[in-house]
Amino acid sequence: MKSIKTFVAVSALSLMSFGSFAQSITATASTLDAAEAHIAAQAKDAGASYKITEAFTGNQVHMTAELTR
Repeated sequence: MKSIKTFVAVSALSLMSFGSFAQSITATASTLDAAEAHIAAQAKDAGASYKITEAFTGNQVHMTAELTR
């Protein structure tokens, strides 16, 4: 009986993880606005919303975001 409950619990948790969607994307540009525009375009193409998780400036801007549906 305990093994059946464990199997059901594991099955339910694995279905939840497959149901969610998160993808990391990056963009490089010369300004923050341009990098965010690249991120926004990628999110629109994927039909998802985005959250910027990292931005690094040096000679260029490198930005990372997470897409969620």
